[in-house]
Amino acid sequence: MSGKHVHSATRAVWAQHARDILKRRGYSRGGAREAVIDFLDRQQCATSAQDIYQALRRGGDRPIAMASVYRSLEALHRLQLVQRLDVGHGEGLYEPLAATGEHHHHVVCDKCDRIVPFEDEELEQAISQLADRVPFEVAGHEVVLHGRCPDCRDARR
Repeated sequence: MSGKHVHSATRAVWAQHARDILKRRGYSRGGAREAVIDFLDRQQCATSAQDIYQALRRGGDRPIAMASVYRSLEALHRLQLVQRLDVGHGEGLYEPLAATGEHHHHVVCDKCDRIVPFEDEELEQAISQLADRVPFEVAGHEVVLHGRCPDCRDARR
């Protein structure tokens, strides 16, 4: 992974960057791919292909096929424009990657499946130090913490 998760301040830059990379790599401007880019551009965190499909079906001017959503996500992933996250729900989640290095990680509630993004500079420093000690050239990382959100934790009491 050459980029990281995108903050909202760089969203418009990401969408244009994605379109530029796709064009340079010879991809034509497809309606489904454009719709997926626009949808991802408006998200605050990772989302599933199914959620993208449902949202585009409800709000789109023209019909879109689930296969087109998956093809679009696969192209964006192959070009390292989106990150595919496995948070343990059985379905991958997708979010934009920024070449700037800006990113966040995720904490997942194992009871209600709520996903909350978080940032931690000390964690980033520890990961960077660890990367210097392993025999691999580390190109990226993702951190997913699991537990119970405050609502589910309180409901258990």
